[in-house]
Amino acid sequence: MGISALEPPVQAVSDVVLRGGTTMRFRPPEIGDAPSLLEFFGRLSDRSLYLRFHGHAAVDERTVEPVLEPDWIEQGALVGLEGDRIVALANYVRLRDAGTAEVAFAVADELQGRGIATRMLERLAALANGFGIEEFLAEVMPDNSAMLHVFAEAGFETSRVTEAGTTEVRLRLAPTDLLVSRTDERDHVAVAASLQPFFSPAGIAVIGASSRSGSIGGELFRNVLRGEFAGVAYPVNRSGEPVAGVRAYRSIAEIGEPVDLAVVCLPGDAVLDAAAEALSAGVRALCVISAGFAETGSRGRERQERLLDLVRASGARLLGPNCLGIAVSGPRLNATFGPNALPPGNVGFSSQSGALGLALLERAAERGLGLSAFVSVGNKADVSSNDLLEYWEDDTNTAVVLLYLESFGNPRKFARVARRVARRKPIVAMKAGRTAAGARAASSHTAALAGSEAAVDALFHQAGVLRADTLEELLDITSLLAAQPLPRGNRVAILTNAGGLGILCADACEAAGLSLPALSKETIEGLASILPSEASAANPVDMLGSATASTYAAALPLLLGDGSVDAVIALFVPPVMTGADEVASAIVRSVEDAGEKKKPVLACLISADGTPAQLLSGIVAPFSYPESAARALGRAAERAEWLRRPRGRVPKLGNIDRRAARGLVESSSEGWLDPDLTRRLLTSYGLPLVAERRVESVDEALIAAEEIGYPVVLKTAAAGVHKTETGGVAIDLRDSEEIREAAHRIGAPFLVQPMVRNGVELLVGAVQDPVFGPLIALGPGGTLAELIGDAAFRLTPLTDFDAQELVQTGKAGILLSGFRGAAPSDLEAVEDLLLRISQLAEDLPEVAELDLNPVIARSDGCVVVDARVRIAATPRSATLKTW
Repeated sequence: MGISALEPPVQAVSDVVLRGGTTMRFRPPEIGDAPSLLEFFGRLSDRSLYLRFHGHAAVDERTVEPVLEPDWIEQGALVGLEGDRIVALANYVRLRDAGTAEVAFAVADELQGRGIATRMLERLAALANGFGIEEFLAEVMPDNSAMLHVFAEAGFETSRVTEAGTTEVRLRLAPTDLLVSRTDERDHVAVAASLQPFFSPAGIAVIGASSRSGSIGGELFRNVLRGEFAGVAYPVNRSGEPVAGVRAYRSIAEIGEPVDLAVVCLPGDAVLDAAAEALSAGVRALCVISAGFAETGSRGRERQERLLDLVRASGARLLGPNCLGIAVSGPRLNATFGPNALPPGNVGFSSQSGALGLALLERAAERGLGLSAFVSVGNKADVSSNDLLEYWEDDTNTAVVLLYLESFGNPRKFARVARRVARRKPIVAMKAGRTAAGARAASSHTAALAGSEAAVDALFHQAGVLRADTLEELLDITSLLAAQPLPRGNRVAILTNAGGLGILCADACEAAGLSLPALSKETIEGLASILPSEASAANPVDMLGSATASTYAAALPLLLGDGSVDAVIALFVPPVMTGADEVASAIVRSVEDAGEKKKPVLACLISADGTPAQLLSGIVAPFSYPESAARALGRAAERAEWLRRPRGRVPKLGNIDRRAARGLVESSSEGWLDPDLTRRLLTSYGLPLVAERRVESVDEALIAAEEIGYPVVLKTAAAGVHKTETGGVAIDLRDSEEIREAAHRIGAPFLVQPMVRNGVELLVGAVQDPVFGPLIALGPGGTLAELIGDAAFRLTPLTDFDAQELVQTGKAGILLSGFRGAAPSDLEAVEDLLLRISQLAEDLPEVAELDLNPVIARSDGCVVVDARVRIAATPRSATLKTW
């Protein structure tokens, strides 16, 4: 019995976001939907019915009966809901050619043009493709330009033929790069539109705004007033008692004016009624401050799901619950219960922790770091960091994105969105919850070396996200990127009046991947002309304790003008004769006088009075310690290097039989595949496997060894066994006696292979992370793989650049390049192997663990010597959200 079941391969019930920013739920039609479907068809105009049925066919029970309770094998269907009302239908029927199904759509007249049919096509295609349907066929009236446009623009591989007054459209359902790109583009436009009411509301209502001092709702409403919100704010409470001198209302419906954003500050058990009332009044953005939801356990989780259902049924969006609120600089909105207003600036900040968000806001204000927006996402029932990235990508007020994350909802979507956004704007993130607990339960080399942190690091690296390890570093990096240009390279000059401080900074620069180049002859001569003879004009430049503000003003432009310098770090410890304020002013003036800023300037002035106010202007980046400055500059140089790297592409690979692989997986039981099935699976993806014979006895092993040729390797053919750890392998066997001895120890059945010599032993693997999806590993292999460690990981799908980077990374990269006089390995062959494993892991999520150890890489190719594959049922997504 295989692991497949007659269930949809993706979530059949799903929520989508439409072009205008509203949301809609799709689900399969049920038996009880027959009257609603008849009513739906009854509301369609004559033209819509004509286009749907190619004539004026009568619609009755026989019309709707075939789409009810789809089996997904012969027919599938989805309805789109607006509240409880059916407003759209998409269905397919499998044709005589089992790989093809005919598809049709209908959308309520008043909702046409909003992208509903396109979204239904996306979802229906994913469902059908999972049941072996490779192609949709649609018979379209030639004058149905809207439907033809849907098919043409969706992103599927499409062909069209017009005959006898009908246009036949065929769509290949296999996912393509174009389909992913078009879907992501639709998501981007729709998500940004859906968040508009949060970021630029004309009217806001605070539900639960009390006149009582100290109440959360009352304080939040007062914060809205103190911030001088550019729109209109309404307090709502049961008594209708005014708040802070502003007329209050007993309900949103009583207001009588449009309200874009409603902020709910009520006890948890009162939130659902208040939310329903607000949504009924037309509110499309709901921010729930209240606690008592998923963070409290099963009952709270159920309440949160009911809240989200209410929001989805109204096509709205939800921020929170259990959050601090939202503040936006543009409309001067402070809808949080934090004590201070948002310092305006160009950083968009999302925090999953409200308390930590408040702490960072305080520290940001102290540094002069301003924000374009602060969003506390709380439980992330709906609006998440992914959504905010979509919005901030095009937001002209946001130049840097700052994220504090405790979990990922859809990390694969995050990777695609972040990679796109990071090309335009830096993303700085801190991910809490580092742990290696997952490795302790792993059953393969690959899984033991992987873990959630490896996945996070791989995700951030590939997407160009700068990961901070501490809150201080989070602010350090963000402050630098928000105010300074990126360095062109990693070469830094240090200017100091204290030699020891310069040495500390130099050490920190080296640790951060920065270099201190020799200064040009002209720079050294210029420095010598302004410094005492005892000073050092080498890099770091030690001007001695006698340096004054004017010395800094004269020396800094020389370093900025040196072509071998990409950035400057200025350090200062106040002596008796010169104060920090004077030096700070001199540094700022000299940078201003240099004209257009092309190189970042960082300043660390160690003073008992703290950072001089002059450094908070943004002209230079202030730091409390030289080590902090070096680390932040190193991360900025890392970003500049990432921007220079090729984007890469996911190549099309030949010699892959997906149908055979899919059939093998679906017919297999959960657990480790036996060697024969493992070999068949890997062969279907074109992997280079060592020749081998499976035999059942010692005599058969002897015959196989003679035919293969000595020396040989004898292994157990038991499924999934760690062969070296259980004594299940014997290598370099040279005669029949050695085979008999090894066979007695190992036990039948056996695998007999030729002995492969002379090459680099690698570990290549894939593991399905329960959160992040497939993770590809490359590291030193053999019996010491886990002891040596140092495996590098990347998330799928690998691009050609990802594969190239992997084979040049860490100890595996050193070995492959030709370690200690060895011949370099065939890197292209290893890259091809990695790309094939990536494709396999993408195509077959049931492959929970895949371990190739060792892979022998030689100068003329590579060969897989041992392989283990574990099959498991794929877990269903817990969320209905598709974007």
